[in-house]
Amino acid sequence: MFPFRGRPIQIETFKLMFRALSYPNYRLYYYGQSISLIGVWIQNIAMGWLVYRLTGSALLLGTITFALQIPSLFITPFAGVLADRWDRRKVIVFTQVLSMLVAFTLAWLTLTELINVSIIIILALINGIILAFDTPFRQSFVPDIITRKEDLANAIALNSSLYNLARFIGPPIGGLLISWVGEGWCFFINGVTFLAVIAGLLAMRIQKKTRKPIIGSIISQLKEGIGYAWTFRSLRYLIALVALSSFFGLPFQALMPLFAAEILGGDSQMLGILTGALGAGALTGAFYLASRKNTMKVPAITFRTALVFSVGLSVFALSGVAALSIAALVFTGFGMIVHFNSTNTLIQSISDEDKRGRVISLYSLTFMGITPIGSLLAGTVAELIGVPLTVFAFSLVCLISALLFGTRVRTVFFSLVRKTRPIDDSDPI
Repeated sequence: MFPFRGRPIQIETFKLMFRALSYPNYRLYYYGQSISLIGVWIQNIAMGWLVYRLTGSALLLGTITFALQIPSLFITPFAGVLADRWDRRKVIVFTQVLSMLVAFTLAWLTLTELINVSIIIILALINGIILAFDTPFRQSFVPDIITRKEDLANAIALNSSLYNLARFIGPPIGGLLISWVGEGWCFFINGVTFLAVIAGLLAMRIQKKTRKPIIGSIISQLKEGIGYAWTFRSLRYLIALVALSSFFGLPFQALMPLFAAEILGGDSQMLGILTGALGAGALTGAFYLASRKNTMKVPAITFRTALVFSVGLSVFALSGVAALSIAALVFTGFGMIVHFNSTNTLIQSISDEDKRGRVISLYSLTFMGITPIGSLLAGTVAELIGVPLTVFAFSLVCLISALLFGTRVRTVFFSLVRKTRPIDDSDPI
């Protein structure tokens, strides 16, 4: 009898965890993304391997990553303004078509053996520009297809779980495909997978919302968005927290090969284990956040997981034992993904509809635009004081920023309450 008594609870937990899929538009978006993201990871692993095969240069591998990320620093804020002006779904369809064309171009050039490193860098830069433009539209689009704000956190968490699942599934598939058919066909397969998300977007039925009249130029609206985020204290606290976590916390990932080889005395297998531990924690965190029903707890969750991220990172920095390092990375990955996703949920929940695109572009900028600069700083400091001390010092900055945010949790909580429903004395703070 016992197993049968537990089954309804398990079913209810499963329904709670995937409740955003009850929205038809979100289902189309989710299933389309589930196919497309695997293709993106297949392309990422194939592009890296192609550059390595052509050059054997670590510097050029880093250059490809830089080319993919640096456009966000300059484009994302302006794209956020346009996300408040233009039809978000139509723009996302357009960016997906462009990304598909880049993938097919890579495939054609590789299969015809016309490819070289310069072309790869140019196409990576074009992809980075598309991604920088696409991200604010994609992030601010989710509330357009999730009509109840209490389910927004679940939708964002499911998006994150999807991304992390694709990160697990895509690279191994890509590795097999490279050995079987070569990099060119990996790029072609990625191009084909974009058809799934494009078809899903076109099949959606979205009720048009009345937008406020557009007043002023793009520059003036950008200034308005920045001013709004700065004067709205809760938004200022949230963006500052994630900016510091991105700049000082996320660069440790660029230094992981050095931890694997020099600190733990391992090889590429050790690097794979460390990366897998971080991903396992991130995936667990995404499902944990998806299972939370009470949105009012999100401010407190953001604070606690920011602490978990900081402490986990500091333990990893000082550990010289493989088992402890792996365990620390599981906690780091958990804290990282819940902290960032919770912040995303709060920003989207408390921002005004007509300014959401601009505010979410500032959020996107903090982890897409400034992380490469933080990685550059981390590498420079590591040359002077060593990798472990650098990551530990950076983790202390993250810890201090988390503790400071903890003194502002009540402010964020009441901002969330005012945007969702009347204050209830039973709500947790």
